[in-house]
Order: sequence, then C-alpha cells, then structure tokens
Amino acid sequence: MKLIVGLGNPGTKYAANRHNIGFMALDRMAEDHGFTPWKSRFQSLTAEGRLGDTRVTLLKPQTFMNLSGQSVGEAMRYLKLTPADVIVLHDELDLAPGKCRVKQGGGHAGHNGLRSIHQHIGADYGRVRLGIGHPGHKDRVAGYVLSDFAKADQEWVDDLMRGISDGAAALAAGDGGRFQNAVAARVNPARNSGTEAPAKPADAPAPRRPERAAPAPTAFADKLKSLTDRFK
Repeated sequence: MKLIVGLGNPGTKYAANRHNIGFMALDRMAEDHGFTPWKSRFQSLTAEGRLGDTRVTLLKPQTFMNLSGQSVGEAMRYLKLTPADVIVLHDELDLAPGKCRVKQGGGHAGHNGLRSIHQHIGADYGRVRLGIGHPGHKDRVAGYVLSDFAKADQEWVDDLMRGISDGAAALAAGDGGRFQNAVAARVNPARNSGTEAPAKPADAPAPRRPERAAPAPTAFADKLKSLTDRFK
C-alpha cells in the first residue's frame, strides 16, 4: 500500500494558488482513477482506490502547509506504513514550469510543507517535485507561491495534471522513470517526424525584359549630316 500526499493550503481562497499544485494533482488522480469520495480523516481529506496493482490512500492535509507533517505522520502510523511507502507531490521553485522530477529522500530545501513532514516522519520518503518556476528574487517568493496561476499557465498546468494521472500507476509501483516519461509525453509531446512538409514549388523564372533596340551608331549619323550640309 502507498500513501500519496499532495501539499497545499485548505479553502477556496488558496485553491488555484501555485502552492496548491499538489492538491490539484491528487484531485485529477482521484477523478481519473475512480477513487472514493473525499472524506475527513487524519486532519486531512482522504480518498481510497487502486493505481494499477497498488492499493493507495490519497491524502490532502487540512492543517495548512507549515503543519502538513501532523496529518502525514498520523496517517502513516495508522496505516502501518514506513516513510518509504509515502510519496509527496509538491511545488518546486527550482524547476521550470511544467517540469517534473521524482526523488527519494534528501533535504527539504526550505519548503515549509516538507520541513514539517521531515519533523514528523524523517527524510526517507519519496517526492514528486512539480516545477512552478521562480519569481526571480527571494523577496518575491511568498507572494508568488500564494498567488494563482496566470491564464497563460493554464495549458501547461493541464498538460502536467494529465501526465501525472497517466503515470500514476507507475508512480505507485515505484517506477519513477516510467512515471516521468508519461508526464513528459503530455508536457512535451513528440513531434510527427514521419511526414515532411511538402516541397515548395520551384519558383518560375523571372520574365525576360524586352531588349531595347540598339541605337544607331552616332558616327554614321554625324557623317551623313556633314555631307548634307555641304550640298545645301
């Protein structure tokens, strides 16, 4: 069994924030794969179902981001899981928008949700880092992550959500490479290399300009005028 956690803040005020991309991913996963309706447990919202051959509990902490570890720890202990059975999907400033990377263990890199989870279950859980880009300066980070995705972002966000759902069974099975390939196939679809654009028709030769008649030699004209003048 796996516990797949999406990080975010509860309430409609935060629903479309960049910081809530983990919640968005779990919502898409639950809808596409026929999970049970969400219900309140472990200071969170949970849904149950299967991804491929793996039984899965999806969990969205309702404690606010900086206390996420409370609900993750409670659920993990109740379900008799280890940190290795936990996978956390979260926003990542250090990845370009739409990029996705799977990681096992490691630091929290200052992410408040991960920091809280570290405090409650340690660092040996899996992570899915979902790139949202960086605002350019650390002083702008708080406002950036707590603001909604721009309209221009909607296409890649939807592609990313589709890719996560496509690869969810591979993620639950521990096949991070196949999961990332599924995401990449949605975010960066392969171009059709089997056909070539039709060749452009050869340019028609430019029409030739009509040649001008050569002017009469001026020497002959001058001689004729001279003879005419002599016999006037």
